[in-house]
Amino acid sequence: MPEPPRLTDAEMLARFQNSKKRPPCTETLGMRLVGVDQANMVSRFEFEARQDFANPTGAIQGGFIAAMLDEAMSTAAIIASNVTMNAPTLEMKISYLRPLFVGKASAEAKILKWGKSTCFIEAELFDPDGKLVAKASATQAPKAFKRF
Repeated sequence: MPEPPRLTDAEMLARFQNSKKRPPCTETLGMRLVGVDQANMVSRFEFEARQDFANPTGAIQGGFIAAMLDEAMSTAAIIASNVTMNAPTLEMKISYLRPLFVGKASAEAKILKWGKSTCFIEAELFDPDGKLVAKASATQAPKAFKRF
């Protein structure tokens, strides 16, 4: 089956922003794609760090930060495949650099290498002031879309 025609960055952005089939995990994290640069394999996102993600100190619990970074990297892989594949995460490493609090957060994900059976991706998560909160790297396994 031939690959569908490649969408422009603006068309790809619109496709994701106007999608009616957003996964529940994407909705829970308040994720929104805000930028696509397919030539450089970079995608930009916004997230809503909700009060119910906070630990007793008021900071967002690390598992939610990990989920935001994983969601950003997975979406970046879908975009890099021209929306023909998903890329389940095989492994992920996260460095937490400062706390994130309730409110807006942003992320940038970049494909470092796209191979036949694996891809390598990095993502960074920022607080509303643009300060780096956490950085992740992952190995993912691109596969043709299939429901499990």
